[in-house]
Amino acid sequence: MANGVFHTVYGIEINLTRPDLGHPDRPGLLAEITAPVDRRDRELLQCLQHHREGRCGAEEQGGERSPWMHVRRSTVGTRTTWVAAHLPARRPPTAEEDDRRKALQERIARAADRHGCRYEVGARTGGGRARSDVLVTGPGGLRIGWAAPCAQLTAETVRRRSRAAAEHGIVPLWVTCDERAAPVDRAPWARVDDLPWQRIASRAPMAVRAGVRHLQQWKCLRGSARACPLNGFWCGRLHTGWYLPALCLPSRPPTEVDELVGASAAGELVPMRVPLQSDASAVARMWVPAADRDRWRETFAEDEPPAAAPDPAAPAADAGVSYPGEELDPVCRYGEEDFAYDDPRPRTRHRARPRDGHADAVALHTRDTVPERLLTVPRQARRGLAVTPEQRHRAAAALDCHVAHVGPCAGCGAPINRYGPRGVHACAPCRARVRALARR
Repeated sequence: MANGVFHTVYGIEINLTRPDLGHPDRPGLLAEITAPVDRRDRELLQCLQHHREGRCGAEEQGGERSPWMHVRRSTVGTRTTWVAAHLPARRPPTAEEDDRRKALQERIARAADRHGCRYEVGARTGGGRARSDVLVTGPGGLRIGWAAPCAQLTAETVRRRSRAAAEHGIVPLWVTCDERAAPVDRAPWARVDDLPWQRIASRAPMAVRAGVRHLQQWKCLRGSARACPLNGFWCGRLHTGWYLPALCLPSRPPTEVDELVGASAAGELVPMRVPLQSDASAVARMWVPAADRDRWRETFAEDEPPAAAPDPAAPAADAGVSYPGEELDPVCRYGEEDFAYDDPRPRTRHRARPRDGHADAVALHTRDTVPERLLTVPRQARRGLAVTPEQRHRAAAALDCHVAHVGPCAGCGAPINRYGPRGVHACAPCRARVRALARR
């Protein structure tokens, strides 16, 4: 990563290690060069070596990066400085990439129609600000904006398009086949296999490999089916984490793309931002069953921090940045950059890092005890059979049982055959409701 860049409009060399950038006569220069790439001219900043010699290391090592630069923060140890990193080379999508995108659009639209959802391919909402490759609208009006980009995107572009979708009542859903893609853990996302367009367009199963997870909670005891994720044995504490379907106990079938289309539009699978227990400022993003989301909120309701009041004084652009005052280095530093070339908040992999290498759970949370509210049985109202003798005899005749066998339903209190040889504790509607809750 370089400590300087060339400004193509002003024709000046900028030294990022000095507070005035080497140009005290231009006080707004820092804000200009640190603006997101999509809000300024992409060719505003150029590699110093490329400007001086006509070529640089970015072009000599595969041509995946361009000579155009982006300025971002870099933290090494306890010191944060400004550095310049190469932007990826722009290229039009290949015919194969474009075919894959079109095939995925067709598959999403076909699945939406099969699930009884409305869909619009290439939708533009809010004057074109919110763009979706396929906009799926569920039976209840929930709108999911599927995005299947075939070109490399920046993190800022992902955030901007996701914000625009949310402002217009659309839940974005980014599909990628690259685990290092910008949407991963920055917006609602799902990862699929890198398949040829013929396989995508077919009716063959297409599984979601990452991005959909299920909640797993267990008391970590000596006889637990799952080993302790912290020490590999047991610790006596409560663990809560989000697992891929195949790693759940018992294991669950993988979610198919076609299933995700219908389940997300119906609100059965919902996006979640789960904070890390070790770093509250970092989050993992995933699609989860609505029942698992409710269970998570019930478990950690008291742990959620109160909403912070907005700070009326915006921090300075260079807050926390140090300026070592080094000499300008014209040598191209391509190869020292990481893939998060435009992200001021470097992404970390949100996984558990236990001593035994067990890293199956995302956003693993551990508590010393089970919250008391999860163990408390709600107080049940006492339901006696408040009927007259005449009503009791009529109920016995309708139920075809002895009058002494008539009693109250444990759920709703209605007269049922409760105490006879064919007696039950609850009426059929109440039993059906209990079975439905048990299946969730």
